[in-house]
Amino acid sequence: MKITKAVIPAAGFGTRVLPATKSFPKEMFPIVDKPTIQYIVEEAVQAGITDILIITNRGKGLIEDHFDRSPELEQILEKGGKTEFLNLVRSISDLANIHFIRQKEMKGLGHAILKAKPFVGNEPFAVLFGDGVIISKTQPAIGQLMAHYGEYGEGVVGVKKVAASEIHKYGSLKVENLHDNVFACTDMREKPQTPEEVLSLYSILDRCVLPPEIFEILEHTAPGVGGEIQLTDAMREIAVSKGMTAVEFEGKRYDMGNKFGILQAQIEVGLDHPETAAQLKAYIKDLATAL
Repeated sequence: MKITKAVIPAAGFGTRVLPATKSFPKEMFPIVDKPTIQYIVEEAVQAGITDILIITNRGKGLIEDHFDRSPELEQILEKGGKTEFLNLVRSISDLANIHFIRQKEMKGLGHAILKAKPFVGNEPFAVLFGDGVIISKTQPAIGQLMAHYGEYGEGVVGVKKVAASEIHKYGSLKVENLHDNVFACTDMREKPQTPEEVLSLYSILDRCVLPPEIFEILEHTAPGVGGEIQLTDAMREIAVSKGMTAVEFEGKRYDMGNKFGILQAQIEVGLDHPETAAQLKAYIKDLATAL
């Protein structure tokens, strides 16, 4: 089945990177010359997504402004003959059909996804977390998941192994290899706190493709870890009853809600950017001599 809709939850407070996020959305943190959210939208578009719903909350109007037209700026660029920049800023508003809705009450990721029910309708949809950038050298990460939708059970989760010392910060999955980088997922646990609760070191990282039945499940999902409605708890119902596909995606993930993740993204993407690569490489080499 062709998947054309994506949901990007971007309503979190960004408490891990305060005070920067007190008045500035973490989804707008720049990586070289583009904000985080644009990398995520572009990934979805490159995978064939045409309609995107971004879920925000109070104080995140900058995200909407970024994907809107800017007549004043465009006029200045046009008058100055800066055609390259003019085409660049215009192209942002033409990436996809982008819609916005606010999560007025912060009740968790599951609650945020439930807000997308009218937008999605009765079809499978992609989910890309608003603070997780994945740079792939082959195929967009979400596209890698979409390619395996329906292969096993209902829905697909994008997974990577995490360190045993870090698994308590994520979710733990019960998986069995089917072939290559594709697994059957039959159980999951949100933020396991004891070794006995850990199902494996495979965890869902920032990407999934969900069937429309997830909404009915979320409507009766009780608050879980942190007193919030957890998307993992709803997905677990599907994993246990019907199974889900897990794909260990190719690509480097950057956690843009984490101080070190932000620094990693800036440096590594900067080292690959044609306008900054040479200068940044020389700077790092010079800096390293003083460390």
